[in-house]
Amino acid sequence: MLDWLPLSLPAMLFLCAMVGFAGFVDSAAGGGGLIAIPAYMAVGLPMHFVYGCNKLSSAVGTTFSTARFFRSGALELQVALAAAAASFAGSALASRAVLLLPDAALKLILLVMLPVAAVLILVRRDLAGPDRPALRTGRKKWLLAAGIGFFIGGYDGLIGPGTGTFAILAFCVLMGYDLRSASGNAKLLNLASNYASVITMVAAGKVLWAVALPAAVFGIAGHLLGSGMALKKGARFIRPMMLCVLALLLADLVVELLA
Repeated sequence: MLDWLPLSLPAMLFLCAMVGFAGFVDSAAGGGGLIAIPAYMAVGLPMHFVYGCNKLSSAVGTTFSTARFFRSGALELQVALAAAAASFAGSALASRAVLLLPDAALKLILLVMLPVAAVLILVRRDLAGPDRPALRTGRKKWLLAAGIGFFIGGYDGLIGPGTGTFAILAFCVLMGYDLRSASGNAKLLNLASNYASVITMVAAGKVLWAVALPAAVFGIAGHLLGSGMALKKGARFIRPMMLCVLALLLADLVVELLA
């Protein structure tokens, strides 16, 4: 173990590789936490540092993939900003409300939501179809954006895994965005909810910088690669990735419930 590093070099290399892969998945379909959080746990970090380090590396990586979507014109900035502001507020409120709900209730909510989301992706072929601007006109656009941001941000603060995936679904189904633009909007929304958590974790001293920063560098690389694939291939890449994320999330939940 190096003097400045609280982990052995093999453990750090494993962690960085997994965080990089998580960033690749997260940048296109959300759900990177399903990969990164078990990796942080596997190297032996206490749980509060697991969440703190993961939120920091995720937020930094998401910053870069969001910038890439923005430069490519794959997000509607005003709508995404409205959703992001509401997401920040929803995440902050939900992180307090979570203390009032038992774990079993949260897992039951997720167990109901996951099959619904998977069916939506499989059945709604128009998720991969063209942009449908008729679904977002006038004031309706801003109300929908703020509602999506608040509730998805609240989900992130309350439960967490799969936030980006559900945000993409919401932008597709409720606002008629194609998968490419929905992914871009979801990135900014998720970025806001991530930073709401990062501020809390840093203020509480729950981030191991010597671990989180190297992992964040690999997360950035993963986010840049994944967002590049999403922008280049669009729905052909994003849709299968979303289904994989939902399958991972459902499997993880079933294992927890049976444990």
